Amino acid sequence: MSNQTTIALAGNPNSGKTTMFNRLTGARARVGNYPGVTVERREGHLTVAGQEVHVVDLPGTYSLTAYSDEELVARRFVVEERPAAVVQVIDSTTLDRGLVLAVQFLELGVPLVLALNMMDEVKKLGRSIDTGRLAEILGLPVVETVAREGKGTDDLVREALALAAAKGPRQPLVLSYGTDIDRSLVEMTARILAERFLSKYPARWVALKYIEGDEEVKARGRAAGPLSAELETMAQKLDAHCLATLGVNADALVSDARWGYVAGLVRQGVVREDGIHQRRVVSERLDAVLTQRLLGPLVMLAILYGLFEIVFALGETPAGWLEGLFGWASGAVEAAMPDGLLRSLIVSGLIDGVGGVLGFTPYILIMFFGIAVLEDSGYMARMAYMLDRVFRSFGLHGNSVMPFIVSGGIAGGCAVPGVMATRTLRGKKEKIATLITAPFMSCGAKLPVYLLLVAAFFSAWQAQTLFAITLAAWAMALLVAKLLRGTIIKGEATPFVMELPPYRLPTLRGVLIHGLERTWQYIKKAGTVILAISVLLWAALTFPGLPEDQAAEFEAQRATVSAQAEAGQLGEAGSEEALAAIDHSEAQAGLKHSAAGRLGLFIEPAAKLAGFDWRTSIALIGGVAAKEVIVSTLGTAYSLGEVDPEESEGLSELLAGDAAWSPMVAVSLIIFIMLYAPCFVTVVAIARESSWGWAGFSLVFNTTLAYALAVGVYQIGSLMS
Repeated sequence: MSNQTTIALAGNPNSGKTTMFNRLTGARARVGNYPGVTVERREGHLTVAGQEVHVVDLPGTYSLTAYSDEELVARRFVVEERPAAVVQVIDSTTLDRGLVLAVQFLELGVPLVLALNMMDEVKKLGRSIDTGRLAEILGLPVVETVAREGKGTDDLVREALALAAAKGPRQPLVLSYGTDIDRSLVEMTARILAERFLSKYPARWVALKYIEGDEEVKARGRAAGPLSAELETMAQKLDAHCLATLGVNADALVSDARWGYVAGLVRQGVVREDGIHQRRVVSERLDAVLTQRLLGPLVMLAILYGLFEIVFALGETPAGWLEGLFGWASGAVEAAMPDGLLRSLIVSGLIDGVGGVLGFTPYILIMFFGIAVLEDSGYMARMAYMLDRVFRSFGLHGNSVMPFIVSGGIAGGCAVPGVMATRTLRGKKEKIATLITAPFMSCGAKLPVYLLLVAAFFSAWQAQTLFAITLAAWAMALLVAKLLRGTIIKGEATPFVMELPPYRLPTLRGVLIHGLERTWQYIKKAGTVILAISVLLWAALTFPGLPEDQAAEFEAQRATVSAQAEAGQLGEAGSEEALAAIDHSEAQAGLKHSAAGRLGLFIEPAAKLAGFDWRTSIALIGGVAAKEVIVSTLGTAYSLGEVDPEESEGLSELLAGDAAWSPMVAVSLIIFIMLYAPCFVTVVAIARESSWGWAGFSLVFNTTLAYALAVGVYQIGSLMS
């Protein structure tokens, strides 16, 4: 489109870049992947004075040297797709770090606008930033913003469009990196210009990348011609000279020069302290307690335990209302419709299947609100920071913490984005170990199953039990990762660097949006995927039904009871009780003769070692599609097995009263569900992030491990009880 202007958003992680993107584009955004890499690509649009603006949210990065996929993608987009302007979002409380990235954009000759974000936080620190002075020194537009409140966004877009409209070429920034490096740069640049080598890049920048040892630039250079070998030799000689004379590599000197330039720039009246006694940063005060080596983990456990207490305290009453509503709906349909397949489909397949999952919505909603508070406040990042020390001792990386947390590390997440979050891991072996163990976490799909079993068998200790399940999931993930890293995925751990964002008071709007969005995804899944699977499972649990000879036997038994009642041999109560028993036996026999029932009975001998009967086995098979299906399948199976429409017992009461169930069976099932095969969508995500071989390994290995532990726990527990 000729009237469309492309603007790229760049910046360090946790600078507020994505918040700015959401503010600018709203719901008009789409998400995909960049070709050839598993880095997320976010694009959106806005219209300003009739002009269409295409906004691209580049991956968060600290530099433009291609050490990671994120850095590679950001640089490729800027160089190859040439956006009309690049808006760099900077966390103003860490201005130096943001300006170091800005210097690298300027070295590349990029048309740049600086968005000094979080300016409200700067004022709280007792500082001020002279944006006019900064703009004058750098010769580019600088705008003050507070992205989460939308302040400064209009000015930012206006400055970016004005820069784009100028369309004049920008001269790359020329820094002095010291006499030795500058001399080599002049020589190498002259050779590059003479040969028109890698002409899409500035010549001096190409020489600088050879000195820094940038592998992607060198690879492109080798494909472009023999000059690459000459440049590599020149860079190697320079590096050897720097080591011999200064004891430092050439690339380190380049980095030092950038930081030195930024430090000198800031001292030129750009940043001022507004008082003699600088007020200590609130985040630093909080971190002195909340991330302290011994006290920090205890506080973290207390916060998580408190979250579970709140979930059960506030969620119990509305969950009871929902359970009553679905019970009333079942009774109403039973009373209004004649007996038959359609009534069975609506009551057992739809209401009892999907209703069993939706009945936990209040708990899920409150859990998601709590998680949103922890995320928006900045505390979730502190959890990752504290857990890094633990993770490294189990052969994982500090960046493995976030995939675990996103997968449901404090309950309620999802393994799919958790698997996608492993893209931040540079070490392939740590990434594979994280991919396999992240699905152990208590995701939002497993949570309804845990809630069902906890309500049925551990009702007096609901919060404590769910808290213990969460800790057990973390412990198993770490132990299995240690096993894998010591056997089939051996290798040294890579270093971990993490930035802690400042603490912020979560806004009501932000918490509501995040909590309601996730809850809606849960409800939508119940109304689509779970609904479809529930109908299929109802059919599998209903057909082909009893053989005619067995159905005739039950009819004969009913006729006998009716005859005895007419003859006065049975009273009215005895007759009703006898007929109910026959109906129940017929329903159970019908279940066992169904397609799903036959499959469950076939695998029951093996499942019985872990305490699972045939109905539970069917539910676990369905759980490979989606873990919520376990609840809906049990709801359908027990609904089909019940014959009294006046009974309004919830599924948890039915399980608690069934002879095949016990607290030890519940514990065994919790362990199995925690560890066994990831859901189908997660398996696909694992394959995309690694390979189908590792995805298949996760299916087989995780299920084998889950079965072995479930059998061991059940058998030992049964012997001790």
